[in-house]
Amino acid sequence: MKTLVVLLLLGIVVQDAAAVTHSLKYFHTGSSGVPNFPEFVVVGLVDDIPIDHYDSNTKRDEPKQDWMSRVTEDDPQYWQRNTDLRMGAQQVYKPNIEVAKQRFNQTGGDHILQWMYGCEWDDETGEVNGFWQYGYDGEDFISFDLKTETWIAPKQQAVISKHKLDNNKARIAQDKHYLTQICPEYLKKYVNYGRSSLLRTEVPSVSLLQKSPSSPVSCHATGFYPDRAMMFWRKDGEELHEDVDLGEILPNHDGSFQMSVDLDLSSVPAEDWRRYDCVFHLSGVEDDIVTKLDKAKIRTNREKPVDMIIPMVAAGVVLALVLITVIGVVIYKKKNEKHPIWTTVSSQTN
Repeated sequence: MKTLVVLLLLGIVVQDAAAVTHSLKYFHTGSSGVPNFPEFVVVGLVDDIPIDHYDSNTKRDEPKQDWMSRVTEDDPQYWQRNTDLRMGAQQVYKPNIEVAKQRFNQTGGDHILQWMYGCEWDDETGEVNGFWQYGYDGEDFISFDLKTETWIAPKQQAVISKHKLDNNKARIAQDKHYLTQICPEYLKKYVNYGRSSLLRTEVPSVSLLQKSPSSPVSCHATGFYPDRAMMFWRKDGEELHEDVDLGEILPNHDGSFQMSVDLDLSSVPAEDWRRYDCVFHLSGVEDDIVTKLDKAKIRTNREKPVDMIIPMVAAGVVLALVLITVIGVVIYKKKNEKHPIWTTVSSQTN
């Protein structure tokens, strides 16, 4: 259950976005009492692709993409500076969790403290949007509303923090400057470094799968990039909404993505199957991939199609690796601050 909560909080479910929108996100997470995971991890992502990683075991901020090594061309101290910042943040995550536990009247157990911040940039319109939020044990704790320049506290335990943060006008100005100026500048730089990878287009292979004769038929697409895609079933050319279950977009081990959409045919006569087809649409690609519902082309568990099992297993492995990568926290600590949690937390790491 804890793993599921973390996955949801990490935002692993990929959201639809315009083809020209890019994002830079940092996930900082700290854990207490969670076995077999680093206590402190930071991961940065551009367009949901990991670009750097730090954890309490390696104690180094390191690139996760070859093209990120180019950052030292203009900034030779980039990796050392980020390493120093995150090592400093590592020293305060435990007291931060202890303060959170006091807020919730907790004495023991395993707990997870997270901080996610970043920005989105539309390279066509120039529009910029920023986000800055905290979560505790898989639930929203407090977040910054950039438009109103105020903090939102969905939990009663966060009201104290809201009042302190709302009254810290210098902190608000600093955060706004980072989200609207510094973050987009770095995002543009990273997108430029990784253009050949981030701006590529790859169409998927599409297959029909069915666990058993009574199970829904799954239209499965794998190997597509970017993640901005739609998939749906049609009947007689009209999109279906009933008896349809659209799955999440999930990462593959090679950086591409996969997704599925299930159709319940339990009440459909066999002679009507020919009236159905599955449509996959990838943003930026003119032609859709249309797959006719043909019983002869459906792969089942009885056939054990290895070529389809491999990508599914790989996706599960990737999710586990992403979870391991992201479980950690970083809370910026100013000198001489005793309890920075929920009060003067800030960062300018990139």
